Amino acid sequence: MKLAKFMIKSLLAMVMVTIIIPAGGAWAKPVPGSHIKVYIPSLPYIYISHAINGALLRPADNERGWNYDMATSHNQTDDKTYEFTLRKGVLFQDGTRFNADAVVENMKYFKEKPILFTKIDTIFDRAEKIDDYTVRFYLTEKYGQFLNDTIWIQFYTSKYLRKFGWNGKGTCPNLAEPGPYGLGPYILKEGYIEGDRHTPKAVLVANPNYWNKDYPRIETITVFTELDTKIAMEQVFDKDGKLDIMPIPFSMKGRASTSPYAKLITAPSTNNIAIHMNLRNGNKKLLDKNVRVALNKAIDQAKLLDRSYGGEGVIKPTLAAPLFPGVNEVVKTLRPYSEVQNPKKIRTELKAILDGLVLKVYTQDRFMFIWKGIARDLRKVGVKLKFDITASEKDVFGQLLTTNAGKNTKEWDLLVWGCDDWYYNHPWSAFLVYRTHNLWSTIFSDPVLDGYIDEMFRSSVGTPEFTDVCEKIMRHVHDNAYMLFVPAPNKVLAVNKAVVYKPYKMASIPLWEIEVTSNHWSVK
Repeated sequence: MKLAKFMIKSLLAMVMVTIIIPAGGAWAKPVPGSHIKVYIPSLPYIYISHAINGALLRPADNERGWNYDMATSHNQTDDKTYEFTLRKGVLFQDGTRFNADAVVENMKYFKEKPILFTKIDTIFDRAEKIDDYTVRFYLTEKYGQFLNDTIWIQFYTSKYLRKFGWNGKGTCPNLAEPGPYGLGPYILKEGYIEGDRHTPKAVLVANPNYWNKDYPRIETITVFTELDTKIAMEQVFDKDGKLDIMPIPFSMKGRASTSPYAKLITAPSTNNIAIHMNLRNGNKKLLDKNVRVALNKAIDQAKLLDRSYGGEGVIKPTLAAPLFPGVNEVVKTLRPYSEVQNPKKIRTELKAILDGLVLKVYTQDRFMFIWKGIARDLRKVGVKLKFDITASEKDVFGQLLTTNAGKNTKEWDLLVWGCDDWYYNHPWSAFLVYRTHNLWSTIFSDPVLDGYIDEMFRSSVGTPEFTDVCEKIMRHVHDNAYMLFVPAPNKVLAVNKAVVYKPYKMASIPLWEIEVTSNHWSVK
């Protein structure tokens, strides 16, 4: 009995040793020597952007999808005018002051080369200084997505603006080179990560000038953007701290659950897997609506979810995840093709349309888990897939973002990328690929669909008008089968047991919130 009590006391003592290093407690912030390593294979520039840069708003895992960042409040005075009160006492990473003058200077550069993935590039008029900590934004027309856009209108030092300005790209901006150019809790010390260009590794260090003294909690973060998936999985399960956080294939859930060094974390998400059909210069048979519909009817989403996803996700009728506002109402009546008709029962009919079709697939290696299931279903109706595989997302984007203009250098018919929710609780992260004159779209010109998109721009999330236009967009895209629709994935990650991390449902890793326990390899 005494031995048993001793063992229990010893076990409790061991548990106490591995408590989280307390926020605001005896340990300094960030914890001296603390260091984590993260692998982000999809949209790394999105996931880490707000750890480096600051904007009026930042992403948050709440109902609206954001919290105030460089702003502390805002007021919409009319359909085209927004006023923001700025946070006082904020310094850029180089020590220069952030105020209304800095916002106005940034917006002048933004006006010259704005972001191109929404309509803000055409409707932003100007920003005006009201006083040192109040700024007013003027738009040229009603625009219900403005607050979501401000999350990506990030502010840079004068030195950075003079050197690089705004990038004017179809992807969100980030830092073109390492340096103390932003407002975020981390400074980019090594490498760079933008949408169309990035180094395989980037190193972030804690910003001593960060306005919120509770953050960050870790001194150094290494972000990997390109790793062989098999090697990365071995590293995240290794005891020596080679990798602390990474999304893992669904098939590896069991190993993560039983690993002595890593733990399994799963969570519902607003992320998506986008499979484009090349309706610009791909296989001409894809221009036939009957072929596109037949391809979607052949995919058994329920089996795909069960076998390829390990049950981690949800089937859906179009690209947009059912958890999005607006979308969640539409999916109650608009259902996936394979739920309406069992693919097995109509194979003869589908084979009459598809037999002999050969399609070229361009994919990142991390998505081969899903292609195995898709190839199985399509093979049964006479479709053959030929794969071109890369380890780099930037290679995929290099082809995707040039196809609309017919400048892609690879021939492809189907292309996949991780369309994670970078617009924060708004389905535009999925709908942007439907705007047929946008470089993210590979759909041929469709004025009706583009008209629905313009209607959506004028609507605000949470209104009946917004839900109505979501339904118009989704039914039009579904009926025309403009993409290959597959289930929306849950987040499935392997995380070092000595790392404390709660994932957001959208595409943001709050690196500044992550903590390590006293058992972590970097602080032992």
